[in-house]
Amino acid sequence: MRHLLVVDDDSQYRGVLVDYLSQHAFRVTGARDSHQAEQILAKEQIDLTLFDLNLRQEDGLGIVRKLFGKSESPIIIMSGDRLEEADKVAGLELGASDYVAKRCGPRELVARVRAALRDRPAPPERRDRKTYAFGGWTLSVKMRQLIYKGETKVKLTTCEFNLLLAFVKAPRQVLSREQLLSASRVHTEEVFDRCIDVLVLRLRRKLEVDSSDPKLIRTERGVGYALDADVSEEAPRA
Repeated sequence: MRHLLVVDDDSQYRGVLVDYLSQHAFRVTGARDSHQAEQILAKEQIDLTLFDLNLRQEDGLGIVRKLFGKSESPIIIMSGDRLEEADKVAGLELGASDYVAKRCGPRELVARVRAALRDRPAPPERRDRKTYAFGGWTLSVKMRQLIYKGETKVKLTTCEFNLLLAFVKAPRQVLSREQLLSASRVHTEEVFDRCIDVLVLRLRRKLEVDSSDPKLIRTERGVGYALDADVSEEAPRA
């Protein structure tokens, strides 16, 4: 039985979710705040976390970043009022699998939970432990590190890492926005083309000498993007 964690400081709403999801073949645990959620994550195997972005006196997006760093399981963000595209992009970029309005119906929520669990891919390092080199950069999948000229480490968000991995696996090939959405592990009914544009822009700022005149990640107008570089691969040592 899949184990879900519901994090919401509204005890009544949290109880409703725990009861309803429990009726659909899930084991469900509730947490009132991030501290209690971290305690549960440290002790239990959690398959998916439903997280209210509006916890009192806590930075919701900062908590998502912390939670995602502690667990490989998908996170679905719930919000009652922060429903602007910028909020959704920020949450998805941090690694959330989905971003839903708290007013969505319970049947829809169950469907989204099942979709996130069904579509959850194996973490890339379990399938691919290679190191990719291109244009002075090396991307280690095993270590999840991006390094420039063997010295400078550059921090990537989960979505940025997955997006760059898609590029290095298909050098000089134009990848559509739909392909990049899938690669970045964004699972949502709404297709945010601009979400991919934002992620590509942030990658360019980290990779390019001049992000306004990109040389590595090329735009193919009306189609998508391509990594304009030769890529070499090095298999992990036994």
